[in-house]
Amino acid sequence: MNELLQILENNSRISHEALARMLDKEVGDIKKMIEDYEREGVILGYKTMIDWDKTDKEYVSALIELKITPQMGKGYEHVAQKIIGYNEVESLYLMSGSFDLAVLIEGKTMREVAFFVAEKLATIEDVVATSTHFVLRKYKDKSIIFGAAPVDERGHIF
Repeated sequence: MNELLQILENNSRISHEALARMLDKEVGDIKKMIEDYEREGVILGYKTMIDWDKTDKEYVSALIELKITPQMGKGYEHVAQKIIGYNEVESLYLMSGSFDLAVLIEGKTMREVAFFVAEKLATIEDVVATSTHFVLRKYKDKSIIFGAAPVDERGHIF
């Protein structure tokens, strides 16, 4: 039931009762469907989106593109398996285009991120090039808008 999954993706805190009303189902059916999705690995987890810029946490995010020489019979998987093991890695994607993998990482400082790229990512066998892009400001992530500009009562942004 894609509708249930879409609702949960936008608000995982919504009650089973509210979901049942929205989808015209029994509460028990909703609970069972969610349990089944969790067991089957369709629902992988629940996360809270935090605007860390509104806290005192010091951090820097970066998107690192990697060019890989794929190995016969291994493709990109063997490199991806190495990269996902690093705690700094938030996301990892196989991409089309001039680079093969995109890695989203978080560190305390730009120097820490640069060290991670130079000492860990760039030294992986079959990584032939990297390109690091530091995130300067996050405007929107997973459909959530960060730091929306205030609007006055006339609808003008100031």
